[in-house]
Order: sequence, then structure tokens, then C-alpha cells
Amino acid sequence: MNKVWLISGTSTGLGRLMTERLLERGDRVIATLRRTEALRSLQTRYGDQLHVLPMELTDTAEVRSTVAQAFAWAGKVDVVVSNAGFGLFGAAEELSDAQIARQIATNLTGSIQFIRAVIPFLRAQGGGRIMQVSSEGGQIAYPNFSLYHASKWGIEGFIEAVAQEVAAFGIDFIIAEPGPTETNFGTSLDQAEAMSCYEHTASGKMREALASGDFKITGDAVKTVEVMIACAEEQQPPLRLPLGSTAFFNIRQALKDRLLALEAEEKRACSTDR
Repeated sequence: MNKVWLISGTSTGLGRLMTERLLERGDRVIATLRRTEALRSLQTRYGDQLHVLPMELTDTAEVRSTVAQAFAWAGKVDVVVSNAGFGLFGAAEELSDAQIARQIATNLTGSIQFIRAVIPFLRAQGGGRIMQVSSEGGQIAYPNFSLYHASKWGIEGFIEAVAQEVAAFGIDFIIAEPGPTETNFGTSLDQAEAMSCYEHTASGKMREALASGDFKITGDAVKTVEVMIACAEEQQPPLRLPLGSTAFFNIRQALKDRLLALEAEEKRACSTDR
């Protein structure tokens, strides 16, 4: 049976690929994005199967209005995909206040408000599924991506809590965590102006690796989207979905290291009990 999907951030990257794949197989898609002309060719090809709505994720009133329009058009939405976001690159000291504010407003606050906006409609229809596109960067950290990581660690914590709150309403979550994937993410990074004092630090090395192409991109975008769609249709999907070998092994190692560090502090931690 064909499904109805509501997807944010559909102009490029994984959101665009997911929209295309779902339309190809006959599903209906409500696609939100800032510049609707980016989907004009798909709209012409698929007609009423695709409903395109403008949405600025940092405008909470607009997010709520767009979500209401989406559910009014569809009647029922099976899967919501919170995908919109971007990357901010630079050492924390290099970033401007405006860059920091925009990163948090889009990736964190915007995603939170989008999810908050869809929950009442999913609850009213008896349940539904929300997939948040996070990143391996929601569980690990690279230098020069501090604010990006703050947004991804933040949204993952938000979802862990909200998933418990809404489970009784038949609403569940998937957190998709792609590793470095062949999309336009790297070319669309908002990059801070480099400070010379960071040239020979981990920050400088990361900047050089990105500029030279030495930063390995192992993920295939098409395969990534196919797995995301398949997982979204499982009866009992995992809360977290690592995507790509880089993501899997990086996250696994980070969790092992954190567990070892935690266990080393057992005595000191327990010593503070009453």
C-alpha cells in the first residue's frame, strides 16, 4: 500500500533523493523547502502525487502553518522526515555570533519545532513515525564542527526524551546517522574565516584535509536513502540507524572509549551518594 511522506529539506542531498525515490515507486510526498522552484521539474512530472510547500525552518509560525497545510492536504501522513539542515565549519573561536545563531536556529531549534508541530497531528490520527536525519556527528566529534555537533547531539537528546513521551500515542522515532556521504554537504558548508594560529593544530589539519580532498567520503547517497526508506517501513525499527561503514566504526569506537572511561570512574561516582 502506498504511503504518504512529509519531508523537510528536499531541494538537494538526501532529502531530494528520498523524494525522487518515493515518487518513483508511487508514494505521495509533501516536500517542504525554502525555494520551491527547485522541485519544479518533479512537480511537472508527478503532478498531484507531489505537494510542494515553502517553509523556512527558522520561522516557527511558518513551520506550524506549513505542517497544518500538509496534513490538511494529505489527511493522514505515515512518515515524517525531519531532514533540513546544513553544516558550519571552523574552530569555535573562528565562528561569528551570527553563524552560531543560524546553525542552532536551523539544525536544532528548527528541527525541534518541526517535530513539535507534527506531533499533535500524528497523535490525532492514532500514531505515525518520525525520522530525524542526524549524523554520525550526533555521537562523535570532529574538530572544526563544534556547533554542528552541538546541534546534532542536541537533537538526538531531544528525541530520546520525546520518544518516551509520545510512545503511548503510537508515535515512534528513528534517528538516521549517516557518515560522510557523497552529497553536496561539503560544498555547501558555511565556513568561517581561518585564523593563522590554528594552522598547525587539529583544526588546521581538518581544514587542509577538506580543501585537499583527503577527507574520505565513503557513503553512497542512493544506497543510504534506500536503507533509510526500508528502515522507516519496518514494524519495529531501531531508534538509531548508523549509515555507512565510517559511521558504524566511528560510533562503535567512541562508545567503547566512553564506556571504558565511565567504568574507570565508578568508585568516585558512587562515593558522592548520600
